[in-house]
Formats: sequence, structure tokens, C-alpha cells
Amino acid sequence: MPADTNLDVPARLPAFRDRGVRRPRSVVTSKGEILHAALPRPAVDDINALPMPGMRTGASRADRSRFGRGASTASTDAVSRRQPAGPSVGSDPIPQTVRVSVVIPTLNEAANLPHVFARLPEDLHEVIVVDGHSTDDTVEVAWRLRPAARIVLQNGCGKGNALACGFAAASGDIIVMLDADGSTDPAEIPRFIAALLDGADFAKGSRFAAGGDSEDITPLRRLGNRSLNGVVNVLFGTDYTDLCYGYNAFWARCLPVMHVTCTGFEVETLINVRIARAKLAVIEVPSTEAERLNGESKLHPVRDGWRILRVIVRERLRRPTSADGDWRPEFRELPVDDAALTMPA
Repeated sequence: MPADTNLDVPARLPAFRDRGVRRPRSVVTSKGEILHAALPRPAVDDINALPMPGMRTGASRADRSRFGRGASTASTDAVSRRQPAGPSVGSDPIPQTVRVSVVIPTLNEAANLPHVFARLPEDLHEVIVVDGHSTDDTVEVAWRLRPAARIVLQNGCGKGNALACGFAAASGDIIVMLDADGSTDPAEIPRFIAALLDGADFAKGSRFAAGGDSEDITPLRRLGNRSLNGVVNVLFGTDYTDLCYGYNAFWARCLPVMHVTCTGFEVETLINVRIARAKLAVIEVPSTEAERLNGESKLHPVRDGWRILRVIVRERLRRPTSADGDWRPEFRELPVDDAALTMPA
């Protein structure tokens, strides 16, 4: 990326920014309705208003029905997620006109992948497993479950670096960030896709929006998230309800704005803040976070909380035109093993 690149101005500006709307503030209700505060429809004749070539700018009533089922079904669905059953939350097929890449960072998640992969919707363009030097059978299990999965080896360490490697490898129109521990439900992906097809640049998962929930967050993490979320809302003029949740989806054209160069769990905050600074259209999608299925979390609330706070302060002080060069890290992709293609499931 050239040194004079403006991180806050993407190449394809949404039309509603040109019409004087500072920040579209949107949320998906528990009934699946999208509420917008000043989110005008892009003009059909404005090429910059189109989400992607050949894509429609609005969602049909059927598309809108893919969103959250409401708080009343959250607990039942969370219980069903304990078994590796097929998708049920948003089982409508993904439109054939859009290519969806799912990026899944992993570090010793072999025991959790069967559940996660079983919940993935059909018609995905690609599943990219970014492995962080696992010492278990994560890669082998991923290929056994999904022989066509792309296996990327991150060039550094940490979730931020893993996601950056996955983003660099992705070839889809839409990119979905998904955790490998079973806490984020892949069956919710159609909700996020529908939000993007409805006109959003960035579909942001939220455990605290109406219809969302969490069975995993501790009181300390909840307090920290709420406090840091409040700071971001004040400093950047956002209306976020959940700052530190890693379930998001976005158009691939947002990548230069996101400019992911951090390494750790502060990556979600970095992305959310830079999306806000670029004044992109954000829709919050209610999501239910389950407990990690197996293994221990790599998150350290106090240490990572300080890292998140430093990111917030640094981004508040960063000049809009500053850039750190090309964000795309080097990575190595394992060739698809011919034997894996014939390996029994």
C-alpha cells in the first residue's frame, strides 16, 4: 500500500457517505427487522453504491427473515449446538451470486472442528483454516472433515496475525470471521450475509443486541467489554453494543480500511474502530455465544484489556492519512493433499 494511502477513505465509497450522512446506525432486532437511522438507499445508477458487480442493493422479505429468531429461542439453540448437527439457525441457502470466504483461526482445535464444520452452511465459496502452529491433529482433522478446505500457516503468532493471513488468502466477495472453539455458531452466517446484501459494508456480531446472548463471558470480561465499548462510542461517535466479539462479516473491499497489522485479541477492536473512522455502513447482528467446547481459552482479560485500550488511544490519535504500508502478511498455504481428497469422512 502506498505511503500516502488514506486508511479512512476506501476506494469504493458507499453512496450514502456522499449524501451527507455521517454514520448509518443500524441494528437487527430480535424479530429480524433491520432498523436504520438515516440509511438512504443507494441510487441504482451510482456505481459506487453497488455492493459488488452483479449484486443487488437491497434484501427481499425472505432475506430479512434470515436474521435473529429472538431471545426466546437463544437458550434452546445453544443447547442444540452441543451436538454436531447441521445448520438450523439460518438454514436458507447463500445466494449463488455471492462468493463467501470463511476464515477460521486455529490453535490446537482438533477436538472442536467436527462440531464447527458440521454447522457450516452450504454453498460457501471457500473455508480457510489458518493454523497457528498447532501441536495436535488440527490440520489433519480439517482436511478429513472438509477435503477442499484451504490450510494456511500463519507467519507469526496471535489471533490478529492469523486473521490477517486468512484475509490475505481469501478470494471471496464476502469474508466471514469465525472462531474454531465452537463458541460462535456457523449456522448464523446467513444472518450476516443478509445484512450485507441489505446494504451494509460491515455486519458486526453482537452478544448484547436484542436477540443476542452469551453463555461464555465472565463477569470480569463483561465489565471490561462494556467499559471499553463505552470509551469507543464516546471517542468515535459509534453506537456499538459489543466491542470485543470476533464474529463479523464484511465485503472484501473493506480490507484496505481495516488494515489489520496487530497480532493479538485486540484485532476486533482495531477493526471496529477503523470501520467507524471510515464511516462505513455498520449493521449489528444479534449472535449467541456458547461456551468453548474443548480446551482452554487463550484470552487473558487483564493483559488483553490493556492491549485493547492502547489500540483505542492509538487510533484516536492517528492521523487520517497515516499508513503503515501494505497490511498483507506473508503466509504459506499447504497444497491440498491428494490423499485427503479420497480420505473417508
